[in-house]
Amino acid sequence: MRLFFQGLGSQLRADVSLSALVAGFVTVLVGFTSTGVIVFEAARALGGNTAVSASWLLAVCVGSGITTIGLSLWKRMPIATAWCTPGAAMLITNASGATLAEATGAFLVSGVLIALAGFTGLFERVLNHLPLSLASAMLAGVLLRFGLGAFAPLEDHFVLVISMFAAYIFFRRVRPRFAVLAAFAAGLAVVFFQTPLEKTAALSAFSFVVTKPVFIAPDFSISAFFGIALPLFAVTMGSQNVPGVAVMRAHGYAPPVSAAVGWTGAFNALLAPFGAFGLNLAAITAAICMGSEAHEDPRRRYIATCAAGLFYILLGLFGATISALFAAFPKELVFTLAGLALLNTIGNGLHVALSAEREREAALVTFLVTGSGLTLLGVGSAFWGLALGALTGVVLNYRRPRTEAPR
Repeated sequence: MRLFFQGLGSQLRADVSLSALVAGFVTVLVGFTSTGVIVFEAARALGGNTAVSASWLLAVCVGSGITTIGLSLWKRMPIATAWCTPGAAMLITNASGATLAEATGAFLVSGVLIALAGFTGLFERVLNHLPLSLASAMLAGVLLRFGLGAFAPLEDHFVLVISMFAAYIFFRRVRPRFAVLAAFAAGLAVVFFQTPLEKTAALSAFSFVVTKPVFIAPDFSISAFFGIALPLFAVTMGSQNVPGVAVMRAHGYAPPVSAAVGWTGAFNALLAPFGAFGLNLAAITAAICMGSEAHEDPRRRYIATCAAGLFYILLGLFGATISALFAAFPKELVFTLAGLALLNTIGNGLHVALSAEREREAALVTFLVTGSGLTLLGVGSAFWGLALGALTGVVLNYRRPRTEAPR
């Protein structure tokens, strides 16, 4: 065992890089600043106080951090997990009739269902029938709004956005691995000179406070099972785990799908009494750790997800402290940084999606539906993009010879 950890430590020291650490930090920064508030709102919607809300963030962050680090080190590939944002949004709107204890019981049941779908291999068997072109189109569609968000603030924050963009393209030419770091540094410089961070209201409440877990005894009810557990399971699997796997495969990785999904479900169930409502494979934020900006060598990009896992655990343990720090960054800086970090991933996704002429129209439907951001029956656009894209492919190519190009 001692030799194993010595070997692991030597491997980590050899593979660690500044660009990977930055990618991990950007992953957590984007994930928390864009969706972290939804976790607090979901807890409040079910009657949770400030302590309960903080415990929810602690549970999902620690769960995400442990599973991300464990899976990444196990397979030496960038496997990132996160909390289920659509699931939290669903809780805000659809679970107000349940008690906090009933919701906790539903979280536990949903986690068990996810673990079973993963460890039995059922989820992976279904997913193996998904064409790479449709998976890549869905990935590009999921990330589209982040790419657009990089330039949307130009009108009102021209200096900030154009400075970050200029730094990004310059370093993409001379030092590609540090392009995102350069954009982040340029953005911080502009923000500092326009509104010094130490003068922002967000930092005025900055203090080191350790988050304490709050245990909620689960209560199981039929109404919570059908109203929370099953919808949460469906949303997590369809809107989160499917694109999570697609992201990894689109980047050339062969992840242990069954084990990865199974372990996220197991930790979801384990941490449910403390507020873990949904853990899943990450998609949007994971893509930041899988591009060449994290590292030129794909075999060393797992360091980025390991770093993200550590930052997630710190975020959970010092939620109030880090929340104040992250809140000091203007949302325009975060949106622009996320969009620039994902540019290469969006381009690669579109290239793969549209390269096969036979599947091009189906991939385009998948891309457009996914990019629309629609939600039907509580399920997000990623699932419906795949469903309509697959339907298009079947209709256009059913019994058509492989040599015949679609008209």
